Amino acid sequence: MAELLGKERRTHYCGDLRESNIGEQVCVMGWVKKVRKLGSLVFVDLRDRSGIVQLAFDENSEEAVFNKALELKSEFVVSAKGTVRERSSKNPDIPTGNIEIFASEVRVLGESETPPFDIVDDCKTNEELRLTHRYLDLRRPILQNNIMFRAKVTKSVRDYLCDQGFIEIETPILIKSTPEGARDYLVPSRVHKGSFYALPQSPQLYKQLSMVAGFDKYFQIARCFRDEDLRADRQPEFTQIDMEMSFVDTDDVLAVGEGLIKHIFKDCMDVDIPTPLPRYTYRECMERFGSDKPDLRFGMEIINLTDALKGCSFPVFASAIEAGGSVRALNLKGYAEKLSRKDIDKLGEYAKGCGAKGLAWVKRADTDGGSFLKHMTDDEMNAIYKAADCEKGDILLILADSDNNKVLTQLGQLRVEAANRLGIERSGYNFLWVVEMPFFEYDYESGEWVAMHHPFTSPMDECIEYLDTDKGKVRAKAYDLVLNGIELSSGSIRITEPALQAKIFDLLGLSKEEAQVKFGYLLEAFRYGAPPHGGMGIGLDRLVMQMLGVSSLRDVVAYPKMQNAKELMTDCPAEVPASAIEELGISIVKEEK
Repeated sequence: MAELLGKERRTHYCGDLRESNIGEQVCVMGWVKKVRKLGSLVFVDLRDRSGIVQLAFDENSEEAVFNKALELKSEFVVSAKGTVRERSSKNPDIPTGNIEIFASEVRVLGESETPPFDIVDDCKTNEELRLTHRYLDLRRPILQNNIMFRAKVTKSVRDYLCDQGFIEIETPILIKSTPEGARDYLVPSRVHKGSFYALPQSPQLYKQLSMVAGFDKYFQIARCFRDEDLRADRQPEFTQIDMEMSFVDTDDVLAVGEGLIKHIFKDCMDVDIPTPLPRYTYRECMERFGSDKPDLRFGMEIINLTDALKGCSFPVFASAIEAGGSVRALNLKGYAEKLSRKDIDKLGEYAKGCGAKGLAWVKRADTDGGSFLKHMTDDEMNAIYKAADCEKGDILLILADSDNNKVLTQLGQLRVEAANRLGIERSGYNFLWVVEMPFFEYDYESGEWVAMHHPFTSPMDECIEYLDTDKGKVRAKAYDLVLNGIELSSGSIRITEPALQAKIFDLLGLSKEEAQVKFGYLLEAFRYGAPPHGGMGIGLDRLVMQMLGVSSLRDVVAYPKMQNAKELMTDCPAEVPASAIEELGISIVKEEK
């Protein structure tokens, strides 16, 4: 590269030049975005990661330099030397729009074939082609800015946590398999044939061991891996802002977490996030929003009509209440005239897709209409209107079921879908903590209670007495950080008391032998003085995604996977030579077609 550049050295990035540089001799390097040939004038837009600057060539240019400019094509890599001067035709749309470089020298550092798609922000080329040529896709300014913003957030995290006394510790990538709810990615060992490493789903056990080791405050920008189905906000490998602290309780961990969030938003976006962040119990979230990760940017809270409808004449409502369930509603205030019968039917189909048996509705207008009015008395309808604060111009969407949790979950999904279809405006950054999470959840398929968290999460002190008698009453010292309907973080205070840990293992169906095989090294460590500790992990990818307001993690990850976990650019995963498989001491079973 030194020989190629000769004595040339870049003096400025393209996007950094301003009117204050007029008259200066500069050297810039980058990619040709566009060439405009206008007879005796040639203008070249040169792009690097900082932006665009215009190179100018005219009748005063040396003939060789002018001819070289004529040869330039899109995406050629060039260096250009010249004098910064004021533009005669200014461009207010770019920061360098008042100046240009009158080029006295231009050199081609790398030629380019015609790219398979235009390198522009509003590229209409399908995503698969762009991901196949991701290095070209990443030249688009919008993606470059996203990735550079992500780097800024990462630096901000390190700055804050180091100032708070945290120590950055790298934990292993090749670890023992300890499934945490998703499948592990397994790595066969060549040296220990028949044995496997796993890629970490999180650094959970190592960060707890770091507390036993006495580091007191740990953090890591950790790479994590989960072999699970992908969604817009998931990738098989992701980055986590991982933290653990000793001698803390829930309030201490939450204070650090929201201090970090406040610092990041102010440092990176000059946005003030009010703290302390609001806290909602899990039960309150479900009762009000039908979700443990509610979007608080709009209202439309769930209304409980059960008391108002006890003994009513409509069998659907009456039977649900008699079976111990409930009747609940959403009031779409002011939307009675904006939702047609066809729109309501579509919402009904959506509710059925969520598992609801059907959607009841009533619309208040000059003449009230609805799906169940003929089954109700005037007094019963008035009781509904009063309980739901339903006035003229409003429309109620109602679900009933013998299972309260199903009704709440279904209405929570319907709440978001209705807001989407109505185009309800949502802006800003509405954070909340969800606390007092259930320790167990009921699995309808197996008919058993299963853990909602990893087995080292501590139950709340006042709930320990219910571990054997009423698992539905047991709440955990666990907490989630939610932003605009997206779960950014989860964490908990950990169990360090051996007797309680043994009890939890037993309740989760882990025998002493199984617990020893899976977690023996941690249990052994706890015998030598484990401080009370807790922590959390914030999804860096999701956080940046929300800060930038983009809809997919692929817009904030440099080299993402597709939804089938395949990376198109390198075409991986891929087969390897049979000799490599044999050396590992494993065999591949071919799937029968």
